[in-house]
Amino acid sequence: MNTETNHVTTKSPPVSGATALPAAPAASSDTPLQAARRDIAPLLLVPALILLVLPLVGSFPTWVTLTIAGLAMGMMIFIMASGLTLVFGLMDVLNFGHGAFVSVGAYAATMVLIPMRGWLEVDSLLINLGVLGLAIAVAMLSTALLGWAFERIIIAPVYGQHLKQILITMGGMIVAEQLINVIWGAEQIPLPLPASLRGAVMLGDAAVEKYRLVAVVIGLLVFAAMFLVLNRTKIGLLIRAGVENREMVEAMGYRIRRLFVAVFAAGSALAGLGGVLWGLYKETLSAAMGGEIMVMIFIVIIIGGLGSVGGCFIGALLMALVANYAGFLAPKFALVSHIVLMIAILLWRPAGLFSNLRR
Repeated sequence: MNTETNHVTTKSPPVSGATALPAAPAASSDTPLQAARRDIAPLLLVPALILLVLPLVGSFPTWVTLTIAGLAMGMMIFIMASGLTLVFGLMDVLNFGHGAFVSVGAYAATMVLIPMRGWLEVDSLLINLGVLGLAIAVAMLSTALLGWAFERIIIAPVYGQHLKQILITMGGMIVAEQLINVIWGAEQIPLPLPASLRGAVMLGDAAVEKYRLVAVVIGLLVFAAMFLVLNRTKIGLLIRAGVENREMVEAMGYRIRRLFVAVFAAGSALAGLGGVLWGLYKETLSAAMGGEIMVMIFIVIIIGGLGSVGGCFIGALLMALVANYAGFLAPKFALVSHIVLMIAILLWRPAGLFSNLRR
């Protein structure tokens, strides 16, 4: 016998005295998510500064010269600082020995530039850039290997211990400076520019040094490469995911530890590249050059926001432009312009322009 079941819906009587609430609208799966608002205020600082200074300088050619010189200096500082902010943002490592990689990179480049000095005296842009490219490759490879050893021997035992990291990495920088004196000597080494990069080109009535234009191009290429790798590649995705949840990424079969060591080596290689550019900018090398520039590097990182590559880029340009303009308009103020800029930025944004910290 077939049994037929009737589904009866019963309604509960309303409770007396209760107020019926309107039903909430059902969420639609087709409702678009609200896009995150982009913080564009820091992006406007550099163009705003450049335009505001024009009437103060008065002369348009002088303004162009000062601006390009400031941009070139900012690009070199960014390249040196980007490696350090990358290591801190992804690995939470305070590496006060970062300046050692700057010095070692510059000195390693002399192993190519000094023996091939005759090639640098040839007035051929192609030959000069070829020799310079080889020197940069040697410098970056040397500092990447040094960074790998530095991380394995010095950094690894003190992960998560910031005070010990500061002390031990500063000691590592002192040792590295003394080793440079032992290997290359304590005397300063002259490092003249290649023949084709000396002098200036005329942009209208403004004279712009050739080497500064090259530095601007290299800085832009480094920034674009870092942005694409971190935001548009699988490796960048894994690194950022490993920062957020290391255990989960490792459970998926990826060895985040190896990736982080590679990040440290890459940051050291960038410091070596910056050391070569800075040495050619100064046209002389000394073992203490890396330690001397560490103050500027840390100011840039603080201005930009700890761990932010984009903030580091903007901070480096701001600091260099302010120093360059102040050196022309108020030379005495130029001595403290870095500190004043940092104070002004931190009063506006205590965490810096951008910050990747989630601690």
